[in-house]
Amino acid sequence: MKTLKKLASIATVAISMTFGGVAAAETIVVGGKNFTEQQLLTSMTAQYLRAEGYDVDTRAGMGSAVLRSAQENGQVDIYWEYTGTGLIVYNDVKEKLGRQEGYEKVRELDMEKGLVWLDPSDANNTYALAMQASEAEAMGIETLSDMATAINNGKELVLASNAEWYAREDGYRPFAKAYDFKLPRDQIKRMDSGLTYSALKEGQVDVALVFATDGRIPAFDFVLLEDDRNFFPDYAVTPVIRQETLEENPELEEQLNKLSGLLDNEVMARLNARVDVERQDIGEVARNFLAEHDLI
Repeated sequence: MKTLKKLASIATVAISMTFGGVAAAETIVVGGKNFTEQQLLTSMTAQYLRAEGYDVDTRAGMGSAVLRSAQENGQVDIYWEYTGTGLIVYNDVKEKLGRQEGYEKVRELDMEKGLVWLDPSDANNTYALAMQASEAEAMGIETLSDMATAINNGKELVLASNAEWYAREDGYRPFAKAYDFKLPRDQIKRMDSGLTYSALKEGQVDVALVFATDGRIPAFDFVLLEDDRNFFPDYAVTPVIRQETLEENPELEEQLNKLSGLLDNEVMARLNARVDVERQDIGEVARNFLAEHDLI
């Protein structure tokens, strides 16, 4: 199987060179965004597909909008996207949808653009608010409603947020409205996303905006506050592939779905922590995971 794929790739390259075409169709371009989880997924996917006999090129570390545009334009064949991003950012869907309903909706909308959403993983990298576990326990705060009640009862909690979420139409303001609380401006600290974790760890703030699968959450003994009013949309990590690429390589569906089925929040948090906390090499972490599951 792998030998046949390589022979087919060589033949395609020869034809492409003969007619002055672009890169061979058999070369699979795997893209990824510019943060740890995405870099891991890019490396994991590329190494796995190479082991399956594909010629693979990578386009890692891209901005979200640039990456999406590159896939729509045929410059990237595969990357891992989040259902909430696909719905809200790229399809302008405002209504609140459940996990399965949201997946089916974005799959339907993107199919019209020649993009196929494969099986979603159980990893949901949604926005979340976190506290130090000891502080949350001491204050009796387990849910976002508990946090809102504490604020409304006069508790001075300082929130760390990245600038994007603070300003987004689906960010801080509608969130505060949904949970019926209001923080004074001097109790909201805007900073880069990565700094929210260190600010919370060092006690500079009481609550921090985080991403649910970030490895620093368990490593720093943070606790995620339950989104008991279901404000945050689902951000299921899902492989998305160009329809044309899938038609040329139909076996990719089963292969990528197999990889997707191995991922959940606990797995991604552990892998992310190996990079962000233990400072291990991304390629090595990805390779070890694949080897652990007999994929390479």
